[in-house]
Amino acid sequence: MSPAWYIDGLPHIWPPYGNFPADFDPLPVVGAEGCRLTLADGRELIDGIASWWSAAHGYQHPHIISALHAQLDTLPHVMFAGLAHEQAYTLAKRLTAITPGGWEKGKGLTRVFFSDSGSVAAEVAMKIALQYWLNMGKPKKDRFICLNDGYHGDTFGAMSVSDPANGLHRAFRNNVIKHFAIPIPTDEYSFEELKETLDAVAGQVAALIMEPLVQGAGGMKFHSADTLGAIHRLCVEREILFIADEIATGFYRTGSRFACDEAGIVPDILCLGKGLSGGVLPLAATLTKESIYEAFLGEGEGGPRERALAHGPTYMANALACAAANASLDLFQREPRRDQVEAIEVQLLAELTSLKAAPGVKDVRVKGAIGVVQLDIPRPQLYAMRPQFVAEGVWLRPFADIVYTTPPLTITAEELSTVTGAMQRVVRAWSEGA
Repeated sequence: MSPAWYIDGLPHIWPPYGNFPADFDPLPVVGAEGCRLTLADGRELIDGIASWWSAAHGYQHPHIISALHAQLDTLPHVMFAGLAHEQAYTLAKRLTAITPGGWEKGKGLTRVFFSDSGSVAAEVAMKIALQYWLNMGKPKKDRFICLNDGYHGDTFGAMSVSDPANGLHRAFRNNVIKHFAIPIPTDEYSFEELKETLDAVAGQVAALIMEPLVQGAGGMKFHSADTLGAIHRLCVEREILFIADEIATGFYRTGSRFACDEAGIVPDILCLGKGLSGGVLPLAATLTKESIYEAFLGEGEGGPRERALAHGPTYMANALACAAANASLDLFQREPRRDQVEAIEVQLLAELTSLKAAPGVKDVRVKGAIGVVQLDIPRPQLYAMRPQFVAEGVWLRPFADIVYTTPPLTITAEELSTVTGAMQRVVRAWSEGA
């Protein structure tokens, strides 16, 4: 029996990404701890996707909860324009120290712009890139290069640099600014094609934006660190800013602290979110090199305001969210997250690889704490798997043509085996009936 709040509220909710199938309404959750969700009817589910892979430390981690209580009693929020607070300033310094390149001026990412969602972090990155070239006297560099199967959020700017053909936003394809969408190069021939494309459009392009190593909502597609490094090098050689969207890949999800670290590159602009606050409160950040920040200083034709970045969300650098993020960084520093990701990767490979032989399975791939089973399956059948996973005691949300898991990094080996066992049984049952 569903609780009254659920029954009364359900007719008034507009759910994300459209309605669930009619036979699978949203599940009422009344509690969460560790890697487990408690439903209103008393059932427990192991969360195999960590609330869209944001709850990196699991739910209700006592260190984060304690930090939130302390901040709530002191300063929950204050506007960030003209005022300052300790949590944001401390967090900014810590982020510049751990992101690619470290804090060294001229080499690393030294400036942090806070916002409240990954999509807005991408919007801010795009605005910074566009205005950087405007301030540098090159206003014709006003387009972006994005990648097929890429995804950067659901706001208008972010939609415009997400996959224009196969992504989530086809309904708006005639409403967004058209940019240059390219495939990720896979061999010497396609790299030559990429070089030719970049040479042809470099004078028009402000930046290239991409998700390094793993394209998330585009189908959990992987590419190598060598490919990432080569794309970055081509951009540097052609004065194209490089925006790394690490909202999903950051904080050890792919194995390294940041995906860019595996390729040994320092982006010009970096977007962070999801695990930044430990999945507790909305928070995102856009980081830039000092040379980019300096282009926004000084006098323009209309005074200093003309060169400044005109962006400032109401809840920018919310003190509670920043307190959660500082506590989250404590945990990344104190607890063995890298080792845990390595163990998850080994276990996912051991427990999912056999599915490659199942009929209808196109691919099984694992990267860090990401496990993917790609199927040759009609989308309605894939959606029908969701209640089957619930019956198995796990929360997984297949989409497109994949069943995937991105568990909390704190998941135990036994809990992860429950998740992978459910993936094995549900996928094989579909495979045998296909």
